[in-house]
Amino acid sequence: MAPPVRSRPIRKNDFPTFFKPLKPVLFSESTSARPGLLAPRIGAISWSPTGSLVASCTATSIRIWNPERPNIKSSTELRNAHPKGGAAYGSASGDIVEKIAFCPTTEGVLASTGHDGMVRLWDVRTPGGAAVAGGKGTPLADCRVGNEGHFLTWHPSGREMLVGRKDDVIHSVDMRRMVDFDGSAKYDLEATERSPAKDKSVYYVMAFSNSGRELFATTHEGPVKVFDYPSMSLLHTLSGHAAQTYTVQQSPTGTYLAVGGADGVVSLWDTHTWFCANALTAHTASVKDVSFSFDGTYVAAGSGNDAKDGSPGMEIYHADTGDVVHTIDTVNPVTYVAWHPTRYWIAYAGDPGGLKLVGPGSSVI
Repeated sequence: MAPPVRSRPIRKNDFPTFFKPLKPVLFSESTSARPGLLAPRIGAISWSPTGSLVASCTATSIRIWNPERPNIKSSTELRNAHPKGGAAYGSASGDIVEKIAFCPTTEGVLASTGHDGMVRLWDVRTPGGAAVAGGKGTPLADCRVGNEGHFLTWHPSGREMLVGRKDDVIHSVDMRRMVDFDGSAKYDLEATERSPAKDKSVYYVMAFSNSGRELFATTHEGPVKVFDYPSMSLLHTLSGHAAQTYTVQQSPTGTYLAVGGADGVVSLWDTHTWFCANALTAHTASVKDVSFSFDGTYVAAGSGNDAKDGSPGMEIYHADTGDVVHTIDTVNPVTYVAWHPTRYWIAYAGDPGGLKLVGPGSSVI
């Protein structure tokens, strides 16, 4: 992959000056003249590793956008990506797509899992690197995990995924059997169970550390468990929330681990001391999604699809101080949020019309 363009760092005191003039751009699946009547139930947002594509999933379909072309004609739809009853891809009836995630090392390769108990890899690349109508959307590989897929997370090497089922069984899917990603063949992959031994926790999500040697797991009981990988032996437990923890992510610099929970707090853990360095408390509902900017300086959070009790507006926090440096005005509470991998662009869901992006088109960030 060609080296992506990176934003120059923006200091905390300067951040509001740059962000305040920027207006959210709507990426709507509606072709009507009034696309903003409903807020589609977007279940996940993922950027490709260079940031040239951004994907979201709604109900049974996945859509891939070029972040600089909000017109629906410049997007690719994977309709009924997880068919019911084992029917062919693109059939009239589809099962729910639960989660999606781009491969961190190969541009244009997207993974998805859903209620059909399948994990599927897609090639969404097109000539020139932009997603356009009629793009490939080619299924590369299938893997059955046996029950409804609940979450998926890529190993930072891009060679492996972990997939969690709704019955809390964890599977590893090894990508190394795939010879290439050129769409010339479709592979069947195998899943190997990786559930922690003698551990009966209810897991909401898991995420790898930047090195891939540790695995962080949020739990119904509240503590975040840190496992060695691939042995899955318990290394440490982080207890900082009064209720369930739902989301976890390590900052790109490795300095902090962000954890969001049902208490509406985002806790930031210093990864050198494993003490809680900051508690971000401006969020008004459960925190089910969290994202760091590419330089690890700023943090934003969302409430998942259970955001009914939250307040509109998306706070952007400064990780080192815990201060709110800017609030993006929204109509509804923000559900899911994802920072661009190399720029101060941010995608979010929850508002009427569909996916929204702040930043594309700016010459500054």
